[in-house]
Amino acid sequence: MNSIKKGIKPFLFILFMLLVFIFGYKNLEYNWQWYRVKEFLFVFEDGKFTRGLLIDGLIITIKISCISLVLALIVGVVSAFARLSSSPVLKFIAWFYVETIRNTPLLIQIFLIYFVISPVFNISAFYSAVIALSLFEGAYSSEIIRSGIINVPRGQYEAAQSIGLSVPGIYLKIIIPQMLRSTLPMLAGQSVSLIKDSALVSTISIYDLTMQGQRIVSETFLTFEIWFMVALCYLIITATLSFCIRQFESYMDISTT
Repeated sequence: MNSIKKGIKPFLFILFMLLVFIFGYKNLEYNWQWYRVKEFLFVFEDGKFTRGLLIDGLIITIKISCISLVLALIVGVVSAFARLSSSPVLKFIAWFYVETIRNTPLLIQIFLIYFVISPVFNISAFYSAVIALSLFEGAYSSEIIRSGIINVPRGQYEAAQSIGLSVPGIYLKIIIPQMLRSTLPMLAGQSVSLIKDSALVSTISIYDLTMQGQRIVSETFLTFEIWFMVALCYLIITATLSFCIRQFESYMDISTT
């Protein structure tokens, strides 16, 4: 019953927004030209498929997001275990990293990496964006993972030791599965935030989805049509990711029962 109610609420919200848009559509003094949007998505000419600018930008956004998601998770796991280690040096480095990243704006970090660090190490704009997003989201993931590990009862760790499990075995078989069950919703939300935050990489001349949208709008003045399509593309990406994570969450619940 609760799952039905949860499914109805988003549906009612979307229905309400559609009704508001439909009734307010004609009141806007704007010349809608939806028929022109298709050419920026794809074109069929002589039986040949050609990607439009929006699809090109979408591919770049997906590439940056996917690589950053993987690296952010790795950074989050490493820094979380560093915070939990017995080494004061590792604890301080991880603490300094997390607090510095979390308390400074992502846009400033992107500028710092692209304009200051990347010229020294000859890093491209694409990988500058990936590094910035990975470090930023990794700091938040680190705290989520650390809290999940801490919340696993200490008695389970001791019980696993008593039956002869090694430390890696304890974490792989006991700690991490329980940590994932409790933190997966928060990690999912952070992953969605990463995809939305990736729009900021357009500020360093990466022709991602947002940058291509800006380019098209400046050339065609199809302001609302293009931005609606850009928003729809982001919605499709984030909704797909959320669905996949929910399926994985359901699989974990089934496999542990």
